[in-house]
Amino acid sequence: MRLALFNDHRPGVVLGDELIDVSSIVHPLPAEAGGAWAVWLAAGSGTAALERALLSDALPRHPLDSVRLCAPLPRPGKIIAAPVNYLDHKIEMSEQKTIAEYGVFLKANSSVIGPGDAIELPYSDKRIDQEGELGIVIGTGGRTIPVGDALDHVAGYLGLLDISVRSTEDRSTRKSFDTFTPMGPWIVTADEAGDADDLQLDCWVAGEHRQSVSTAEMIFGVAELVAYASSVMTLHPGDVIASGTPAGVGPLADGDEVRLTIERLGTLVVSVTGQGAIPYGDRPIPSTASIATSTS
Repeated sequence: MRLALFNDHRPGVVLGDELIDVSSIVHPLPAEAGGAWAVWLAAGSGTAALERALLSDALPRHPLDSVRLCAPLPRPGKIIAAPVNYLDHKIEMSEQKTIAEYGVFLKANSSVIGPGDAIELPYSDKRIDQEGELGIVIGTGGRTIPVGDALDHVAGYLGLLDISVRSTEDRSTRKSFDTFTPMGPWIVTADEAGDADDLQLDCWVAGEHRQSVSTAEMIFGVAELVAYASSVMTLHPGDVIASGTPAGVGPLADGDEVRLTIERLGTLVVSVTGQGAIPYGDRPIPSTASIATSTS
């Protein structure tokens, strides 16, 4: 199934060109509460009741192009990200290490936006890149999950953009600005997505085809990512793992459109705005003089 949020974060299931409003079964919740699907996953709700309800004509139906889709998980419990998980990206960025050495890092859940929203560039004089990625949605949580059992803990998948400032700060800072994690257009349940280690991923920026890869090229596949992340921290329902980006990252500019398509998962489209961007040197950090005074 394709699990979406639409309009005022109402839960819906996408079937072909229709969206079926399932808010009578899955209680709507605001983004600040995590959104309906995050709570549904945390409750351990299976898909059987939804599947039965979809056979009925009683649920409201809307043409898909008549609704406004929101991020399907507007506030995940946590976003766990893989820094260097494709060899071609390792070469592109002149990295000496991969996820095997770096481990994972966290992104702020307040950085999530959805289809049709805008990435806001914080700085006017720093390169800010797109990174198209497969997002893994945790269903059944756990700690120290064996690789052989890991896929049983995956509820589904979605498209994800990991937006990154190229500056000196730690990854969690450079990648956690508000609007820096577009997700969507919906969650595709694991049974419908099929083998997530063999999906074609393509990303365009302003019409330029920048990224094209199969997820088969990942260094750590889905099961390895889930197992490794769970060896570090307990995974909870609705957590999202950003699986890393392939080569082809590049700078964003005011007015760009970013389009991410992942086979069987759909297409996520967002815009880019530079309105409100400031020079990097004007960011609110203590000056050298202030630091010297405070330590003298």
